[in-house]
Amino acid sequence: MSAVHPTRGDEPMLDPLQPRLYNVVYCSRSAPGVDAADVERIIASSRRRNPAYGITGLLVFGSGVFFQWLEGPRDSVTALMETLKADPRHDTVVELCANEEVRERLFPEWDMEFVESADIREVLLDALDDAEDPKSIAALGVLLEHIDGSTPDTE
Repeated sequence: MSAVHPTRGDEPMLDPLQPRLYNVVYCSRSAPGVDAADVERIIASSRRRNPAYGITGLLVFGSGVFFQWLEGPRDSVTALMETLKADPRHDTVVELCANEEVRERLFPEWDMEFVESADIREVLLDALDDAEDPKSIAALGVLLEHIDGSTPDTE
């Protein structure tokens, strides 16, 4: 369901009753010894906890690097980021961007979806195909630019 309503011009107007979404995109190196079983535990825990806090997103893990998109209420996402920064499975957490705005969720059905690093571009393109909100389309475009500008995975 889109929160976009037509206006007199070509510009859509967002529903003022729709809550603001806070999103953070970050990456981190995995600590030595982190393996696939650790990542599975992270995903399982996220799927249990995130719905209660209104958080959705995706996690990419490959070549010893975590890349994650989180979205939800500001307080919930901020608290989760503090937890992640203190998590011993992460080394060098780097926040790539943070934003708060009224828009649709990019991944509304994903309490936390794990995406193989080789599939991230396809996932973002699928989300772009489903997006109706101009701000969501722009955010997905920025993520795709980051991926297209990065060096290919050599594994």
